[in-house]
Amino acid sequence: MIEFTQVVKAFPDGTVAVDHLDLTLDNGRITVMVGPSGCGKTTSLRMINRMIDPTSGTIAIDGRDVTATDPAELRRSIGYVIQHAGLFPHRTIEDNIATVPVLTGVSRRAARTRAVELMELVGLPASYAKRYPVQLSGGQQQRVGVARALAADPPVMLMDEPFSAVDPVVRTQLQDEFLRLQSELGKTIAFVTHDIDEAIRIGDRVAVFAEGGRLAQVAPPAEILAHPADDFVADFVGRDRGFRGLTFSDAQELPLEPLETPVAGATLLLEDGRPVGWSRDGRTLDLGGSFGPGDSFRAALDNAIRSPVGAAVRVDGDGRAEGICRHETIAEQLRARGSA
Repeated sequence: MIEFTQVVKAFPDGTVAVDHLDLTLDNGRITVMVGPSGCGKTTSLRMINRMIDPTSGTIAIDGRDVTATDPAELRRSIGYVIQHAGLFPHRTIEDNIATVPVLTGVSRRAARTRAVELMELVGLPASYAKRYPVQLSGGQQQRVGVARALAADPPVMLMDEPFSAVDPVVRTQLQDEFLRLQSELGKTIAFVTHDIDEAIRIGDRVAVFAEGGRLAQVAPPAEILAHPADDFVADFVGRDRGFRGLTFSDAQELPLEPLETPVAGATLLLEDGRPVGWSRDGRTLDLGGSFGPGDSFRAALDNAIRSPVGAAVRVDGDGRAEGICRHETIAEQLRARGSA
């Protein structure tokens, strides 16, 4: 557990970056710090591993004040991932990942062996071990950064906008991989982003910071969307927070129509039970999309909107079609929930 108690960070010019912060980051959970530029979220993160020291107040990890620990020792016990990976360009991928274990006394051979295991854990082939960072894409470098942060098996990880420097497709892939890893490893994670969609997608709890280093609200993502604490939070989350809130409704609850049901004059095409498109007037149309186990109302609605016939197909875990859901059906379900 990480606890901020009345933490203040004021700089010599009088700027208050963090203003009397009280915040608890639960063990084994992801707490996302989000807010506009200059609101103190990154400063708060960096005070955890003493890259910045607080002006007043205390920060404790599992009850121990971080200022009671030597900064170098503290940092070796905390994983840290930054925006551009921060890899050493003159070291191979395996040696980048092995950096902290070697510093803590692990033999180079053992550290390199562990590095290859971690590469596979974060979705990189072992054959990349002898490559250098310049030979990897931006997304691959970020995976190396995550592997390096995990190398010493730290209980706490700090992540400072780790996925913001890559394109949207790679960013989604990295978020998915990150959530998969967290489901297996259960680290205590402080994650900084300026992107409310990313915060809502990955956070167990979201801490919204306002200008001047004030904590405006901290709550689970669904509560932030449904009940913003003040006008600032409501404006920051955005006018479309109702749409974002669909992320927390399970699409498996949506009623389905039989697979043979015509939709907008089209019928569903299947191959080995899997949806591949629509047929209308002798022409084959794109499928548009499907949704399955674990997907949300938002995913179902996105796919229905993208569909040329205004309907999405629900599939099972093997990708076989189970039924059809029109966007009108999703809208009806949303209206019913809103009036309940």
